[in-house]
Amino acid sequence: MPSSRDRLEAILARLSMRAAEERVFTKLYPEAARAAADASDARRKAGVSLGPLDGKIVSIKDLFDVAGEPTLAGSAIRRDAPPAERDAVVVRRLRQAGAVIIGKTAMTEFAFTAVGINPHFGTPGNAADPARIPGGSSSGAGVSAAEGTSEIAIGSDTGGSVRIPAALNGVVGFKPTAGRVPLDGVFPLSFSLDSVGPLARTVADCALADAIMASGEPATLAPLPLAGLRLGVPKGRLLEGLEPAVASGFQRSLNLLEKAGARLIDHAIDDLVDAMIDATKDGTIAGIEAASVHADWLADPKIAAQVEPRVAGPLARRLSVSASAYIRLIKRRNELARAMDARLAPLDVLALPTVPIVAPEIAPLENDRALQDRADGLLLRNPQVANQFDLTSISLPMPGMSLPAGLMLFARHGHDHRLLAIAATVEAVLG
Repeated sequence: MPSSRDRLEAILARLSMRAAEERVFTKLYPEAARAAADASDARRKAGVSLGPLDGKIVSIKDLFDVAGEPTLAGSAIRRDAPPAERDAVVVRRLRQAGAVIIGKTAMTEFAFTAVGINPHFGTPGNAADPARIPGGSSSGAGVSAAEGTSEIAIGSDTGGSVRIPAALNGVVGFKPTAGRVPLDGVFPLSFSLDSVGPLARTVADCALADAIMASGEPATLAPLPLAGLRLGVPKGRLLEGLEPAVASGFQRSLNLLEKAGARLIDHAIDDLVDAMIDATKDGTIAGIEAASVHADWLADPKIAAQVEPRVAGPLARRLSVSASAYIRLIKRRNELARAMDARLAPLDVLALPTVPIVAPEIAPLENDRALQDRADGLLLRNPQVANQFDLTSISLPMPGMSLPAGLMLFARHGHDHRLLAIAATVEAVLG
């Protein structure tokens, strides 16, 4: 295997060739990355290793604190924010494990939309077709992992923001159970729903990064056999409106898994999804909590005017939600999460297409707000179930697709390691 420094230089050379139009990264750390890569190579030559992450080239989404610089979170109004005093906990743990942090990746403004368009810093083109959206909000992370300008990309997921770009760019994206990975030094969207998760080309690399970020220690991933695996398929609203290519890819994936020994089980969850939709009809948890995070600048019309209207408008409307309504919503969400946990108990995993569409082209969405809103809703529909019901979830590339699409697996709260083990076997079957 080439040295960490050689792999890093190859990536930096690729990025330098498109520096004038670079949209995948918002900031690069070439000298710090070279020093980290050289240190890793020196350890390797001396027969010493900090673990399996030592020397891996890792990118981080632009909402993780890096000491000495402002955290932009995809927004121009953050350019003059005070510099971070210290690295985010996950960044520190990655560095301590020997990761080579190459730079910060692009994101949508304040991680608020799923399409991946950012009017302030530009929109990365999809890794499979640059004319198409990357998905968001971890847009640069998805493209970076897919095109190989990082070996592992770290993003955040509040309603699908790791799994959506993973699916649309053709890589693996893992959302851990909320609270598994510390959020210290991560710019918030929703205190209740935010998760930090990795994107990579393999389940093994995602599992490695997750273990380091969650505990600082690597974990062994032992794939589980599929024979007898109870795989639920929730026929109903979450399978409606699939584009033909996604529908055929999903069925092809299920057929392969069934042939490998998995038991496919019709498993209804529409009643719980409908109940959550009803509970959030006057405002989602993410929207209400995000409005609280951004209340100061929302109160200043001059600053608010500098924020994308598709972000500022919904946030401003959620400021009027009362504390009592928010508390009722949190209680109802907890009730529904417990009900979903009980519903999933007879299964090993639940399977869905990550999103019902392949990546649409950027240009029509930029010029048509209604079209962009429709795409945003479709992209969020399936993956947000995991966040709303406090589950763990992973997206894997579906085979035989001309444009990438994802197979998404859900598991119960806290069953992260088991889900990753199942996903490793599913990955091998799908090829």
